[in-house]
Amino acid sequence: MQSLHTRRLKAWEQAKALLDSAEGRADHALTADEEQTYQRLNADIDQIDVRVKEWAEGEKRRAEAEAAFRDLLAKPEDRNAPKPEAQDTDAQLRKFFKGEGGKAFEIRSDRVERMDEFRVLSKLTAGAGGNTVKTSFYDRLMAHLIEVSGILQAGPTVLTTTSGEQIQIPKTTGHSTATLTAEAATIAASDPTFGQVPLDAFKYPVLLQLSNELITDTSVDLEGYVAMQAGRACGNAFGAHAITGTGTSQPNGLVTAATLGVTGAASVAGAFSFDNLIDLFFSVIAPYRNSPSCAWMLRDSALATARKLKDTNGSYLWTPAATLGAPDTILSKPVYTDPNIAAVALSAKSVIFGDISQYFVRKVGTIRFEQSGDFAFDKDLITYRAVLRADGDLVDLTGAVKYFVGNAA
Repeated sequence: MQSLHTRRLKAWEQAKALLDSAEGRADHALTADEEQTYQRLNADIDQIDVRVKEWAEGEKRRAEAEAAFRDLLAKPEDRNAPKPEAQDTDAQLRKFFKGEGGKAFEIRSDRVERMDEFRVLSKLTAGAGGNTVKTSFYDRLMAHLIEVSGILQAGPTVLTTTSGEQIQIPKTTGHSTATLTAEAATIAASDPTFGQVPLDAFKYPVLLQLSNELITDTSVDLEGYVAMQAGRACGNAFGAHAITGTGTSQPNGLVTAATLGVTGAASVAGAFSFDNLIDLFFSVIAPYRNSPSCAWMLRDSALATARKLKDTNGSYLWTPAATLGAPDTILSKPVYTDPNIAAVALSAKSVIFGDISQYFVRKVGTIRFEQSGDFAFDKDLITYRAVLRADGDLVDLTGAVKYFVGNAA
């Protein structure tokens, strides 16, 4: 891992050297060969990030297994004692895949399902519990969902409810104000005003089919494969709406609900500059800007543009993380990428900045996962259905999250 970290930093230094070399030319542009090398170095950085996530996941499993063995060794008298709650999840799931375990398999997380709040959702966070099972199906499926949706990595507030009726999130729409008042004069009343943001439970289902031969004969991680497919499908569908949803019969996306922070110059075809990012940074007022959940969000191609920007002292705005696995930063704030944010273009909202915890994601209970051996009986296929019910909206519309938009044509 240290070698990967060193390689990542070295790639960035090489990329900076190319950009600095171009800066000394009259046109300030990279040559075709230099541009190709620059893109290769950026791709190398991104590939290292993927390997770091895989390594962190492996470390999480190792730590949980070691904790479990320490607990067993500390209590040898209980080692062979039957545990009624203990379940062989892999065996149960494989029976379920073969149609031997009923028509439904209930996927639960280790935590008690209730109305709860999470400031950070990340598969990299180590979980508690002495469980030697490498990863539960529910946690793995959610991990894949988070992996493909940048907004869930960025730290929204997540509410988990046991049922799907509409819930109302209260919010302040106006604050009390004090006025200068003369002695013995009547003091004017000033009450705060309140509103509500409704959160529904929109359904995101996916249907998968596996042959009986594959289920019976495979020696690969079938559980992980199905979790990955279902998680990515649900994550891609909900993640797109969590960014750009219209709010009508679908979630109200973060970009849709955010307010204008900065408009780009007319002469640069929608691109943002160093000054634009500075202005966007300070367009968000200090209480939100200083929040631990304040961050940048943009797509990969826009991040490549941001990596080229320098401040007035010639220092690059983008700073690679000093700690392996931590997010990179722009102006000391973490950067997250999401493929659903618009690319740099005229009239495009290509950069988001603000307190991401003000975006609420509502998730209903567990992800429902069911199987049927009858649906495709003539093809000898087992059909599986995964259903995610969720909604999202920005509850603070006073400027907690703002966007940069390219100038109109």
